[in-house]
Amino acid sequence: MTDTLPDRLSNDPTSPYYDEAVLHRGIGIRFNGQERNNVEEYCVSEGWIRTAVGRSLDRRGQPMTIKVKGTVEPFLKPQE
Repeated sequence: MTDTLPDRLSNDPTSPYYDEAVLHRGIGIRFNGQERNNVEEYCVSEGWIRTAVGRSLDRRGQPMTIKVKGTVEPFLKPQE
């Protein structure tokens, strides 16, 4: 596997941007200089992340999310 990360990635299996191999490797997201651990989806080229809003669920049982714009820097987490 290469160390290049996709421009857009989602952790929702129904999304076309879902990639199990990359997610299994472990990805961290630095958003506006702070490391975030509650990111559901990100897009580097458009500069946004989608993050969960509390414990609210939509009608399909998925977490409610909001899109926040800023600087997105994905990175591979070190393996233990």
